Amino acid sequence: MSTLRFPVRVQAGARRTAVGGQRDSRYGPAVIVAVTARAVEGKANEAVRRAIAAEFGVRPAAVRLVAGERSKDKLVEVDPAPPASSKRLDELRTEAV
Repeated sequence: MSTLRFPVRVQAGARRTAVGGQRDSRYGPAVIVAVTARAVEGKANEAVRRAIAAEFGVRPAAVRLVAGERSKDKLVEVDPAPPASSKRLDELRTEAV
């Protein structure tokens, strides 16, 4: 299995948790991740890890924040990446949140 690394744009304090859509970020075209958790004491970061893990069918421990811990723009890594993860990433970029 390989590693999948991609940028995300976080919307903390959303009405519901959702993953989908695309927006420009400092790391390139990013997947939008909306989470209900507020950006306080790492709660939004943990919610982002869990939301991405659910979308890719992996454990939250397999999702790591590589950069942007204190920013809306983050770089995340899924390791190990499940089969067809690149295809799933493309699907998420075209889905609306």
